[in-house]
Amino acid sequence: MTTPPARIATTHHYVVIGETHLASRVCATLHDGPHTAEHLARPRDEDLRAALGRRPSGVAVLLHDDVAALRYALAVAHLSPTTPLVATVFDRTVADELGRLLPRCEVTSPADLVAPALAGPCLDPAVVAVQRHGDRIRAVRESQDTLYTEDWRPRPRARWRERAGWALRQLRPHDAGTRLLVVGMLAVLAVLAGDWAWLAGHGRPPAEAFFDAARVVAGVGPAVAPEEAHGYQVLAALAMLSTVAFTALFTAGAVERMLGPRLIGLVGPRTLPRSGHVIVVGMGQVGMRLCVELRALRVPVVGVERDPQASAARLARSLGVPVMTGNGVDRQVLERLRLGHARALAAVGSDDLDNIAVAIAAHGVAAHTRVLIRAGEHEAIAETRSLLPMGTIRDVTGMAAAYVVARLRGEPVAGVVAHQGHIHLQSPDDTFSTGVPRDRARCAHPPAGPTAALPWPPGRAITIRN
Repeated sequence: MTTPPARIATTHHYVVIGETHLASRVCATLHDGPHTAEHLARPRDEDLRAALGRRPSGVAVLLHDDVAALRYALAVAHLSPTTPLVATVFDRTVADELGRLLPRCEVTSPADLVAPALAGPCLDPAVVAVQRHGDRIRAVRESQDTLYTEDWRPRPRARWRERAGWALRQLRPHDAGTRLLVVGMLAVLAVLAGDWAWLAGHGRPPAEAFFDAARVVAGVGPAVAPEEAHGYQVLAALAMLSTVAFTALFTAGAVERMLGPRLIGLVGPRTLPRSGHVIVVGMGQVGMRLCVELRALRVPVVGVERDPQASAARLARSLGVPVMTGNGVDRQVLERLRLGHARALAAVGSDDLDNIAVAIAAHGVAAHTRVLIRAGEHEAIAETRSLLPMGTIRDVTGMAAAYVVARLRGEPVAGVVAHQGHIHLQSPDDTFSTGVPRDRARCAHPPAGPTAALPWPPGRAITIRN
């Protein structure tokens, strides 16, 4: 009997470009197997040409700067047209342009990859992920340690309840400026209505009564004030004096709102939801994509961002997503967002420790509200399963790294999900396999060297790897 020869693992060489956590995780994952990887933080032209001269099996461009990622991808395609390429780009316009210019390039974004896996637990604790395919929505669930997909059918909500909820959201003040504006406007309207009701109740025609009431509110006095109508004279005088104060309040609120970022609307779709909503703390790339995903699933959502001038916060305004300026750890902010009536809270900022602090604050305000935590990058809490008592944990970097490594190896992958501390890759036929990243995978390459000004990309400081 002949013993079959042992299977020899094929060794491939890859090039990873970028100084991000994702680049380090991808590099570490490739080194964990039989493959080798060359990690370049921000290579110059000659460094990139030398790396591609070693004929790698694939190149991954993993940067936060979309423009730099675009230029590196174009350079790789120019120097080695046949080498498989994976690039991460957040901006949809840049991604579409890169996909058009380089059909062989796999263009994706960690935020796009993990948004379905983040949206699932926000909707239902039994749902691993929610995926949209046009008008069709599929839910990833777990049964007997096996993941499967099925059509998602959200529980229908009464139309009258939706309309009532939308009406109650209008003119809801969320800060001191909007409170002044709303109080001043409602007070002026109350004076106008009260004066009109007095005049109309004493026999004046409705149109004439409205004209006289408007003159009182405007501060020019009633058009006609009979000498014997002493009660109306006193009422009109008090109305004119009080309107001066109410107008000042309204003007102060209007000026502050006009000069502020106006991330939350007083009327319309960008008003603060009152119940059944999801609070997303951290409006970075991941938080922004999660908000867009939830809005597409017809779930009310509100974001929280400390920096009102952040690019993602301004993007949220154009997409109709309300964003409150404040710290997600602040109890007053969570109470103002009605955390106790929310469907879930997602702490998806870029700092794991900040996300844990938000989760602790949320448990202190409303212990029954579901909490989703983005974690897995900080050295002190790389063991994310220890955080399970605090809520659902999602290792965004690990999920994105599993997808990028699979695409570099040429594996057919349609998506990536996480469940019970494991990362699973989804094939085009909706079967799932366990992903490859380890819990504490870290890049073995030395950190990037000093920064020097180089001509490419122009006008930027490039980090040179020693």
